[in-house]
Amino acid sequence: MATEYNNQTAETAPEEETNLFRQLDALGLAHKTHHHEPVFTVEESQALRGVLPGAHIKNLFLRDKKKNLWLVTALEDRKIDLKALRKRLGAKGNLSFGNADLLMEVLGVIPGAVTPFGAINDRDGRATVVLDQGIFDHELVNAHPLRNDQTTAIAPKDLRHFLETLAHPPLIIDLENLEEPNS
Repeated sequence: MATEYNNQTAETAPEEETNLFRQLDALGLAHKTHHHEPVFTVEESQALRGVLPGAHIKNLFLRDKKKNLWLVTALEDRKIDLKALRKRLGAKGNLSFGNADLLMEVLGVIPGAVTPFGAINDRDGRATVVLDQGIFDHELVNAHPLRNDQTTAIAPKDLRHFLETLAHPPLIIDLENLEEPNS
């Protein structure tokens, strides 16, 4: 377990971030955090990250017309058919992106910092976490630790365990092979 942040960062880290690392440590889950300039898109992340090993992801905070919420974590280069995903999830109506206020209210993060670790702030269990099966093909998965100027690497199985301990057992879906919706 290696939380790599210097004392200055640790002292000024938001309470939620500190709690995240403490919880990972308490569960005995190995993790390593890298610092970088803030990134808001997959493209910015690709340009900045260098050669961090492991799966790199993108995260979608989605809602349907009945106000059901999903936090979808997928490999960064995965093309996601929202119509097929809607059918697979049983969403009511079209899926759309949750706005910044809802994102902060439920996951406690800003746009650009969406992360499966945000489930730690969803104490009411409003969002269903969906993990792309493809991340389990990698030794590590890289995710923001509630802020977009850091990336934390963790084993996919440990991420799953972490989510389960938060009462957010993730749906594991092969997002590469979603069934096409019937026309």
